[in-house]
Amino acid sequence: MDLLLALLFIGLTVIVYVGARSFYQKYPYPFTLPLVVGTVVMIIILVAFNIPYDTYKVGGEWIEKLLGPAVVALAYPLYNQLNMLKKYFTSIIVGVFVGAIIGIVSGLQLAKWMGVEEILIYSLIPKSVTTPVAMDVAKTIGGAPPLAAVFVMVAGIGGVVLAPYIFKCFKINHYIGKGIGTGSAAHAIGTAKALENSEEEGAASSVAMTLSAIVVSIFGPMLVFLLV
Repeated sequence: MDLLLALLFIGLTVIVYVGARSFYQKYPYPFTLPLVVGTVVMIIILVAFNIPYDTYKVGGEWIEKLLGPAVVALAYPLYNQLNMLKKYFTSIIVGVFVGAIIGIVSGLQLAKWMGVEEILIYSLIPKSVTTPVAMDVAKTIGGAPPLAAVFVMVAGIGGVVLAPYIFKCFKINHYIGKGIGTGSAAHAIGTAKALENSEEEGAASSVAMTLSAIVVSIFGPMLVFLLV
């Protein structure tokens, strides 16, 4: 029975994503990104047919397991763009460090300003890094790993949706600037979108995503101790 459910929901997820991707190719706007449309459609289906998330997860978790290999596969564009990364090494390091710190402090201060509970603050701090790292950091500083995973998803989707408008508003046109900004703020989701734009931008975003995880892991707990 579990095998049939797994195959059913894996197939359903793939079909929804393919449909969302076709829709995006016809209407290429930030709010029609396949991840955004696909997520909304899946939620509607689960709610409409009263399907518990635990039931969907029987098959959905197998797709989730592919996240690790997908992240490792990002090493390929890094290798192809090695000379570019060496050329802009200092700019990338400084940009990622500043972006990661701002990501931590902005989330922390906004949460404090809104007066939310401390567990939410601690869960929000690692929102801009990949899910496994965010969950570990949240657990270390007293947050809730499941909440951290939700905030990571919100940050990733929000990042890829708003990035085009932010880049246009501040006239950010260079692929290094776009890649660093996207990778630092929207982790793997942003990196996937950056790769659609160009391999150079995707490589910069991949480096930013990786370095951001390191910076947040080290400085996140320190900033919590100082500012909370």
